[in-house]
Amino acid sequence: MTRDQLQQAYRDMLLIRRFEEKAGQLYGMGLIGGFCHLYIGQEAVVVGMQACLQPGDQVITSYRDHGHMLATGMEARGVMAELTGREGGYSRGKGGSMHMFSREKGFYGGHGIVGAQVSLGTGLAFANWYRENRGVSLTYFGEGASNQGQVYESFNLAALMKLPVVYIIENNKYGMGTSVERASASHDLSKNGSPWGIPGMQVDGMDVTAVKAAGEVAVAHCREGNGPYLLEMKTYRYRGHSMSDPAKYRTREEVQKMRETHDCIETARKALLAQGVAEADLKKIDDEVKAIVAEAAEFAQTSPEPDPKELWTDVLVETR
Repeated sequence: MTRDQLQQAYRDMLLIRRFEEKAGQLYGMGLIGGFCHLYIGQEAVVVGMQACLQPGDQVITSYRDHGHMLATGMEARGVMAELTGREGGYSRGKGGSMHMFSREKGFYGGHGIVGAQVSLGTGLAFANWYRENRGVSLTYFGEGASNQGQVYESFNLAALMKLPVVYIIENNKYGMGTSVERASASHDLSKNGSPWGIPGMQVDGMDVTAVKAAGEVAVAHCREGNGPYLLEMKTYRYRGHSMSDPAKYRTREEVQKMRETHDCIETARKALLAQGVAEADLKKIDDEVKAIVAEAAEFAQTSPEPDPKELWTDVLVETR
């Protein structure tokens, strides 16, 4: 990455981090209901991959999706308002944390059913293949979903038809509360596509520059018509699986060690300082991000709730 690119990545990762921290606070205050899965710790994955895309490419992911929304350029205020179930949210207050979309930004949703988005992301790639538009679909899923049957069905179809899809396994080590070592016989998930001839790569998902470098290889492979590519991002979530998870299946020392030695934002910050970026410039970025998140939280609490008539909209597609 150039210095300007790394500085932009730092800003984007910091925005996701501060947004998620504020979402956690609002959840604790009872302003966000239902399920809420935070992305804190994993920011480098989506920011690094997003830097590899072109207009017209698509992104689809699972329920841990707020970071992906922000990385694609969706406004923080609209995402936060959706979390609080308000009219100003991206799904007009009806989707909540796990189900919001933006066709304009090429974001085709977080999806609450484990692994469901993998076949949908493959379908997006099929559409690109059919239209011959050179578009690429980034399809994210966790290591907990990596052994789902529909994942392997998608691998088969994508390899058979040489579909332009990058499968991204966000391996944060714990599927719900079970470590990947206990749940998967395969300990190198980047090789899971090998039976179908899908090339793969393990990546340090806590290093945004490493993610971008790997992402460029994978996206170019797909855009050139060579079929799918699989990336295993070795990352880590600092919070529990969801807001209701106390994460007692791991020690505080384990989490703290990752924060202190391999945090993606701190690593980028140190790299920028080493490249000559002034502390004052980074402080300006911090202040800008705080202001965006504060405004988003205010909007999310003051935007009106949906009109009851909204229960009957977005149910059927009306044609004339």
